Amino acid sequence: MSDTSDREDRIYRMVQRFYELGNEDPVLAPVFAAAITDWPGHFRIVADFWSHALYGSGRYRGHPFPVHMHLDFGPEAFDAWLKAFTQAVAEILTPLEAQNALGRARHMTESFRVGLFPFTLADGTPSRMPPKT
Repeated sequence: MSDTSDREDRIYRMVQRFYELGNEDPVLAPVFAAAITDWPGHFRIVADFWSHALYGSGRYRGHPFPVHMHLDFGPEAFDAWLKAFTQAVAEILTPLEAQNALGRARHMTESFRVGLFPFTLADGTPSRMPPKT
């Protein structure tokens, strides 16, 4: 197997492992169940995203933020997502790949959190909607 096919195989297995872990998580599992109907197709899209993010493969040309805007989840999902992702990359990717993937994932998590929950309620809870006055 070539270096390229080895790394693509690792990325695909990492994506599968992430969703295995996510489907065991009480916060993430319902979000995944409601949003994903074609698991193999979804795995390919997400693997293409990470291949492009980590290696510039050009296989992903979309924008992940708009895809997530319509999903029904609370701000606690970000911590659950990052926990499952951290475990998956640590188990499957090389140490350098894992470091790079986690750096990108942390940045995405914060960007998505701010973009999807731009308001703060009186009690400090992040919200998609402005506080009622």
